[in-house]
This record gives sequence, structure tokens and C-alpha cells, in this order.
Amino acid sequence: MDSARFFGSHSLRGRLLALVLAAIGLVTLLQASSTYRMALREADKMFDFHLEEVARSVHGGVPFVPGSDESEYSVQVWGPDGSEIYRSNGAQLPAQAVLGFSDTRINGLRLRIYTLQTPENTIQIAQDLDAREARARSLAANAVLPVLMLAPLLMLAVGWVISRSLAPLTRMRRQVAGREATDLSPLPVDGVPQEVQPLVAELNGLFGRVRDTLQAQQHFVADAAHELRSPLTALRLQVQAAERARDETARRAAVAEMAAGIERAIALVEQLLVLARAEGAAVDAVPEPVDLEALAREIVSELLPRAQARRQDLGLATGVPLSVRAPREALRLALRNLVDNAIKYTPEGGRIDIALGTEDGAPWLAVEDSGPGIPEAERQRALDRFYRVPGSEAAGSGLGLAIVKAIAERMGARLALGQSALGGLRVELRFSGPMSVGFAARNPPWEEAM
Repeated sequence: MDSARFFGSHSLRGRLLALVLAAIGLVTLLQASSTYRMALREADKMFDFHLEEVARSVHGGVPFVPGSDESEYSVQVWGPDGSEIYRSNGAQLPAQAVLGFSDTRINGLRLRIYTLQTPENTIQIAQDLDAREARARSLAANAVLPVLMLAPLLMLAVGWVISRSLAPLTRMRRQVAGREATDLSPLPVDGVPQEVQPLVAELNGLFGRVRDTLQAQQHFVADAAHELRSPLTALRLQVQAAERARDETARRAAVAEMAAGIERAIALVEQLLVLARAEGAAVDAVPEPVDLEALAREIVSELLPRAQARRQDLGLATGVPLSVRAPREALRLALRNLVDNAIKYTPEGGRIDIALGTEDGAPWLAVEDSGPGIPEAERQRALDRFYRVPGSEAAGSGLGLAIVKAIAERMGARLALGQSALGGLRVELRFSGPMSVGFAARNPPWEEAM
């Protein structure tokens, strides 16, 4: 593993090692420096203590033989009258003694001197300060050496511990890297550190959502292929009928049937595209404040000609000013699908109302009609894709309510089917809270494809 990768800014192991080893190095330097200074102070105290001990031993009886002294100390003794009693062969000492400890320089030689005065004599003991400091530094270095030797061992131990601690992450990375593209099974959590378990749980949740999305896409493709087969087969038969037509009238009738079949196929494909976008698109749709009453009036104005063509009474039953925060085009598409379904399945001369209201502070929007409705046992299945209620006379693709359901789930709203006071179906879109509806997933700016 190269150093750039090992200590890279994106390597957790490298960053941990770099920070911990740097901390160990800094602490080692501080400790070594502190130990060195402390050892110097202790050595200095020890040498001073030795000077005192030598002075006292001289006072007890001069242990030096004049002319043959090879001690590291220089000694000078005066009598009570100031006469010199003894002088060693060491360094020359000052004639005037300063009681206690003192430092001086004589002939370029630095000396540490201790003077002891007694009733019998005055004793002066000197030590070469340079030699003394050299010995002190040697002692201090010996005291620091174990600290410096332990630092590399500590670094190796910390590196091993970090590597062992991060081993589950490395093992998990290898497991993910070695997986097939279709393998979305959960990652094992055995042996994973507690701090990493939330990440593994989120990854497993993501794998589950991706698996559900892939399964939904597979089902969608299978259902779409099945649903498109029938209209395309019908078109082929209509083309053959037009080719076999014996007169112009039969040919025009066949062409008209073929044109109607093409329109139905186009409408089915458009609804399939809308459903695919509603269930798995990945483009952001930004929520914005939406006036529900204004949106309902817009849909009524747009679809009123179709309702009038069937002599249906389409309108806004209540005009309560309500606003929610939601992707406007998505909400518009959902409401248009509900009204379009109501127009399609309500008999001629029927009635269709759009109602608005609030309950416990949460806004709701409902579309109800005077059509045949949906039996209670079939209402849940009516939200499935391509499902058509048995006995329904109106032709449809079975995608209208599925599209509304997908949009509602993305917005965090709840879609419910019930019995209308008009005698038919009531479809209610209940939002999660007042003025607070937003998309729960990324979705495209919705295009009306009805």
C-alpha cells in the first residue's frame, strides 16, 4: 500500500494512524524533555550533596596526601588564623572563601565551590563544572533512553490495535466489492463495531429499498409488456381488416377503428411513462406553496368540456382557502387523474364534486362522484397497477389510481377510497400536516401525460 493511499485524507486508517502516532511522538518528546531536565536537576543536587559530604569528611580528618592527590575534587584548608593548612594538586582556588555554594571561573576553568567553616578551620571544596555538567548530561541521557526506546514499540502496538479494530471495515469492503450486481442481500453485522452498526443498518436498508425498486421495475416491465400486447395485437388485426376491405366505406371504418386503437395505445404508453416516473424517478421536484382551491378550479376548467360532453355536473363543492407545500405539478397530476377517472366511470348525467377541508389541522382533498363506485372488498386492489374492477363498463388501463397512489406516497400523503355521499366513489388525499407537505423522495417535475 503506497504512502499516499495509506495516509490519504480519505483513509480512516491512515488518518487515525497519523494522528495517534503524531500524538505519541509529541508526548514522547515532551516526556523526554521533561525527564532530561529533571535528571539534570537531580544530578546537580547529587553533586552538590557530594561536595558537602567531601567537605565534612575533610573536617573529620584530611584524607588527602599532599603531592599525590588524584581526586576529581580540589581541596583547600585554612587554619583559624588564616594560614593555609592544606592544598590539593587540583585546580587553583580563590583566596577569599564564600561560605556555602558558589560558582567561579579561574584561569578559564569553571568551578563549583562549597565552603565549610568550623571552629578549627575553613574547608573549601571545588569541582570542575564542565566535567560535572558532562556527567550530569550523561546521566540524564541514560534516564531518557528508555522513554525514547519505548516510543517506537508503543507506535507499533497502536498501529496493530488500529489495524485490528478496522479489520471488520476492511472485511465488509471486500464483501461488497466481491458481490454480484444483483446481490442485494443484507450485510452481516457479526463482529462489526458498535459505532459502525448504524452505518451497516442504513446500508442494509438501502439495499432493501433498491431491491424493492428493482422488483417493482421488473413487475412493471412484465405488466407493461402484457398490457401492450393486447392493443398492439388489435392494431395488427385492424390493419389486416383495412387491407381486406372491399369498399371505401368498410376501409374508412377499419381506418377509424385503427386510429382509435392507436389513440388508446398512445394513452396507455403515456400513462405507463407517468407511472414509471412516479415510482422510480431520480430528479428533484422542489416543494412549493400550492393553493388547493386555485388548483382545483384549474382542473375543473380544464376538464369541464369533457364532463359537459357527457352531461355531467363537475364543480368545486366547497371553496375553503387551503394551502400546502408540495410539488405543484405532481399534485396537479394526481388531482387530474382523480377527476379524469371520475368522468370516465360516472354515467352520463351524473355528478362529480371536488371537496377541500381540514381535520385536526391537516388538510385533505377529495373527489367524489355519483357513479357505480367500487365495492369495499375491491378498493384495496383497485390501487394496484393494471387492475380493473370486475363488471366495469368503462374502458381504461387500470393505471389512474396507481399513479395517484405513487404520487401520494412520494409526498408523504395518504390515499383512501370510500363511499361517496353522492352514491359513488370517494377518493380522499389526506396530507401529513398543515402547510407542510413535501416530497419524500427525489422526483422529476411532473408532466401531464393523460
